[in-house]
Amino acid sequence: MKIEAGKACFRPMSDTERIVRARQLQRATLMTSNRALGYSTTQISLHWIIAALVLFQLLFGESMTTVVDAQVRGNTVSPADMSLGTAHYWVGVAVLLLVLLRLALRVAFGTPKPAGASALLVKLAAAAHWLFYALLLLVPLTGLLAYYFSDPFGDIHGLGKPAFIILIGLHAAGALYHQFLLKDGTLRRMLVPAR
Repeated sequence: MKIEAGKACFRPMSDTERIVRARQLQRATLMTSNRALGYSTTQISLHWIIAALVLFQLLFGESMTTVVDAQVRGNTVSPADMSLGTAHYWVGVAVLLLVLLRLALRVAFGTPKPAGASALLVKLAAAAHWLFYALLLLVPLTGLLAYYFSDPFGDIHGLGKPAFIILIGLHAAGALYHQFLLKDGTLRRMLVPAR
């Protein structure tokens, strides 16, 4: 459409413009249908990488407390605790950056529609996912604030561990409920990329 002196003039599309437009529509339809079926390979990979990193933090995160306490008291820190404390720091930074990437992908490409669950289950699942995102952002941030600024942030950071354990338990229970009772393919969507 051209605009000339306040008037709209329509001209027919050229063959090239029609082909380009058809390809754009085809790509948009493919992306929308894939999104409805499941997650992309990148989204699935990020999910499981972040899960593994959080598990590492839950299992070995106490080493950071050991390091900080020893430094405050003027005690020596074992090389193993020092290594695990350093790993805790860098794994936390990695979690923060990967979650930011995952959120960007979620905004850009969306998520699949929930499988045939009740409205209540859909709302509970959405709340749990946003709680995960909040924890995955706030726990590393409070850890960094504690490391660089003040100890009270460390107390807040420490609350992340029990919160993660509870939320992971609920998340796993929900996935198993969908897999074995509802049998709606929800778990498969986080294991097999949409085609």
